[in-house]
Amino acid sequence: MISQFLIDDKIQDVTKNKDFSKPQLSIQTEMNPPLLEKIDTPAQLRSLPEHQLPQLARELRDFLVKTLSRTGGHFASNLGVVELTIALHYIFNTPEDRLVWDVGHQSYPHKILTGRREAMSSLRQLGGIAGFPKRSESVYDSFGVGHSSTSISAALGMAIANQQRGLNHRKTVAIIGDGAMTAGMAFEALNHAGDLDANLLVILNDNNMSISENVGGLSKYLVKVLSSPLYASMRENSKEILRRIPTMRELAKRTEEHLKGMVVPGTLFEELGFNYIGPIDGHDFSALLPTLRNVKALKGPQFLHIITQKGKGFPSAEENPCSYHGVTAFDPETGKMLAKSSKIPTYTQIFGNWLCDMAAEDERLMGITPAMCEGSGLVKFSKQYPDRYFDVGIAEQHSVTFAAGLACEGLKPVVAIYSTFLQRAYDQLIHDVALQNLPVLFAIDRAGLVGADGPTHTGSFDIAYLRCIPNMLIMAPSDENECRQMLTTGFKYDGPSAVRYPRGVGIGVPVESKLSSLPIGKAELRRQGQKVALLVFGTLLTTALKAAEMLDASVVNMRFVKPLDTEIIMQMAEQHDLLVTIEENIIMGGAGSAVNEYLQAQGQLIQVLNLGLPDKFLEHGNTDTLLAKCGLDAKGIVVAINKYLNN
Repeated sequence: MISQFLIDDKIQDVTKNKDFSKPQLSIQTEMNPPLLEKIDTPAQLRSLPEHQLPQLARELRDFLVKTLSRTGGHFASNLGVVELTIALHYIFNTPEDRLVWDVGHQSYPHKILTGRREAMSSLRQLGGIAGFPKRSESVYDSFGVGHSSTSISAALGMAIANQQRGLNHRKTVAIIGDGAMTAGMAFEALNHAGDLDANLLVILNDNNMSISENVGGLSKYLVKVLSSPLYASMRENSKEILRRIPTMRELAKRTEEHLKGMVVPGTLFEELGFNYIGPIDGHDFSALLPTLRNVKALKGPQFLHIITQKGKGFPSAEENPCSYHGVTAFDPETGKMLAKSSKIPTYTQIFGNWLCDMAAEDERLMGITPAMCEGSGLVKFSKQYPDRYFDVGIAEQHSVTFAAGLACEGLKPVVAIYSTFLQRAYDQLIHDVALQNLPVLFAIDRAGLVGADGPTHTGSFDIAYLRCIPNMLIMAPSDENECRQMLTTGFKYDGPSAVRYPRGVGIGVPVESKLSSLPIGKAELRRQGQKVALLVFGTLLTTALKAAEMLDASVVNMRFVKPLDTEIIMQMAEQHDLLVTIEENIIMGGAGSAVNEYLQAQGQLIQVLNLGLPDKFLEHGNTDTLLAKCGLDAKGIVVAINKYLNN
């Protein structure tokens, strides 16, 4: 134990006069040769002397800036974990020891240090590496992620599995961001882990853009003591002695908690059964390395709290981390995005403008988002109507039941949520909203393919999982103006409703300023043709119209998934030889299945071809390319129909 402190002191001596938290230019000299280009595995990283790690951090940060300025991707979050990632791979024996990243959009430094540096040029592109950890991509990616707050549960499962298999030498580390700690699942896992007394390390990466006053000399000393083997031994031995004297044991426990609570905010985690350590500066190797080394040797559940700065080392990202959370290609010198802004609004912007307009007309409207204010288009609304705007954190289940409570008391909640995230609140959607037939409008963004974010964010399933729920009104707009009309329709509907719309811009149709509704359950015939009728749900209507010109087919903009316009379906069935349903949703259980079910129930014998997303998880890549691979471009639709007719 004494030798351990001596090692720690030596580390402090090497680093105490250097400020590694400030970004520095990585200018190489003969005395300072480049390091990153020689690191292809963590084993090579661990061969470096500790005094070279700050240089490696600067090179890694520079590499991130240069690479992401060309490819785009998650930016600020990755800049914030450079030192932490290096320190974890330096102290732990990866991949034998398991690192479980939460959400995963801060895993780029991890990918670079684990043999994927050269592949970063293909990041989030078709056939390239994923933007999130992916088990099939690397042995170092111990758990695939994309949604938040899963790391502690997964890491706990791994830790228990290690115990069951007799692999007690293997360490398991969950790295969770402060945003992900707002979800109930994270606390469920913490509660379970503390009860099991598992050998698990949870690292809270607290990147709230400020360094708390606790990150100072006193805190660093306390962290060193609290993570040391001597303290841990005394703590456990004292517990064993006092266990026989219940009153004294409780007094000692309370005394320890109150003393620690005076200088560190760890009482909650201590109550859950964790040994809380921190907070420490997550950019300071002189704090990170000895603390991780000490914690690695401790038994039982440990909780390490570190403070990092999102966007670290890139001024524009430091000043505005939200804007630089996810970036397109940008100028690495100025930080200015290179992509030209479109004059055509995105569907997200259409929703944001509608929300403000409807709020001005109806004071009962309440806007809710589970931590996606910017992504879901609520920034304008949050500023204009702060008392009616609720960001509940990454807590999708709570957002839906919270909306149900508002609706019970006469308000009109609008839940702005991504299709892939609404899946996380499915029970609440059924039992708390639909079962009670409450007027909650779900504005479902990112429906269909999402491109570079890949399968974890693709909205493939919402039609299928919504249409089987009683009382649901489900709409799929074909363009921007229809999206606005459907939002109004859903808001005025006396029951649960959903409008699903895609990521990206529309087709450029004029958007009316008035707040008009559509007749519920009524489709529109957009083209009259021969033999083949295309029944289109959503924004693939424009593509379908192009295909129809080549086929001389009829085209119906179905608009409503539930209720279906059964009158027009029967009309098309009587006038044509083949009905083709088209949707940017999984075919199994989708809108096409609803058409099949209706026709079968009516005894209508007509051939039906269902086109949509296949029964598999689609990889990341350009959206248009992926649609073409699925046969959902105009050419693919024509080919599929001709093949069906020829057979």
